[in-house]
Amino acid sequence: MKPIKTALVTGGSGGIGSEICKQLALAGYVVIVNYNSNKENALKTLHSLKNSEQHHIFKASITNSNELSDMANFVKTTFGFLDVLVNNSGVTKAVPHENLDDLEDDFIDQIMKVNFRGTFATIRAFRSLLEKGKNPIAINISSIAAKTAVGSNVAYCASKAAVDSLTMSLGRALAPKIRVVSLSPGWVNGAYAKNLPKEYIKEQEDKTPLGRIAEAEDIGKALVTIAESFTFSTGCIFPVDGGRPLT
Repeated sequence: MKPIKTALVTGGSGGIGSEICKQLALAGYVVIVNYNSNKENALKTLHSLKNSEQHHIFKASITNSNELSDMANFVKTTFGFLDVLVNNSGVTKAVPHENLDDLEDDFIDQIMKVNFRGTFATIRAFRSLLEKGKNPIAINISSIAAKTAVGSNVAYCASKAAVDSLTMSLGRALAPKIRVVSLSPGWVNGAYAKNLPKEYIKEQEDKTPLGRIAEAEDIGKALVTIAESFTFSTGCIFPVDGGRPLT
């Protein structure tokens, strides 16, 4: 019997998160699907996973350290270790970069609280469990916006730059026991992209050397490869962007 491999995905009920969960399950991981409010989507994701009966859902906000502690205790009691932590939860909304007035203080605080602080707090909560895993890794879902400063709004770009800086800092600080990397997509054909005009998405496809934007499946497959094959990499940013920065 093969030893159990475990993975936890924050924001696992969303478009990208659910596909990451699916790819991890296909790779033989027992997956904990974290969600904050949408239990229906979390259950839908759970039932879509290979061997769905062996996986779990867990409600916790990554901005609430007590809830993160409860989730860590669940993983500790159930498995005793964690191999892969995927920090996928994030928030944003479209605000033109030149429109400074509509990027309100409260929303800036929310973006940084979820995208940056939440990522840090989740790694902090699961550090001891990761240290007990096999080749453990924390994978932070970042964005090409961290480098290009082109994205849904100014604060979102800054939050993802902060995530990449966090990845480098913790890649050094938690070595050699835990690897920490960023996975940095370009445009992804998810819920956010589908709400934008088709002409705009076509423009993004035309600007991408590989001729399309990513599917969530591209992100999930890349993540599994990074977790299992890039075992001598830490503190680095893996682009999954179709070559977009080349244009």
